[in-house]
Amino acid sequence: MMKNILGFAGSNSSTSINVQLLKNLMDRLPSDYITKHIDVLDYSLPFYGEDIEKEQGVPENAEKFATEIAQNDALIITINEHNGSLSAYFKNLIDWTSRYKHQFLAGKKIFLAAASPGQGGASASLKYAKTAFSIFGGEVVETLSFPSFYDNFKNGIVVNPELEKEITSKINTFAQQTS
Repeated sequence: MMKNILGFAGSNSSTSINVQLLKNLMDRLPSDYITKHIDVLDYSLPFYGEDIEKEQGVPENAEKFATEIAQNDALIITINEHNGSLSAYFKNLIDWTSRYKHQFLAGKKIFLAAASPGQGGASASLKYAKTAFSIFGGEVVETLSFPSFYDNFKNGIVVNPELEKEITSKINTFAQQTS
């Protein structure tokens, strides 16, 4: 049975290292998977506020984002880290989407990864997102913290043998969990 896998990075940067990591991860999926990559910038939203929601309702882009997720079997999400948490842009997208449909990740298996230029590998944002995604019904089946991105990733390729082995193992586990 074919599986539809949706991938997106939680970054609004045009030079996002997490977009690069996402492409690498999605390219590793079995050939019988149908993959789709979306750009979170296509779902621009005002900053969430109760008053805005009361006056204007939930913006259409939150519904579109939730619908895109619903149309797929599983997700690969790469996230960045700003000051030990998700970027404000991505957190806002998640906040609005959960206002449209609280369990917008229900039944979705998720491979959650984060890259950073530093040695921490965005581990704090990974921890936060794993907890948040479970609140919204998602099941994070694999996580990957990718540290020192510019040292370990060159021209679309993971050059660190230990990271390469870890990624291969985790993608295989994710593929087994979603087949």
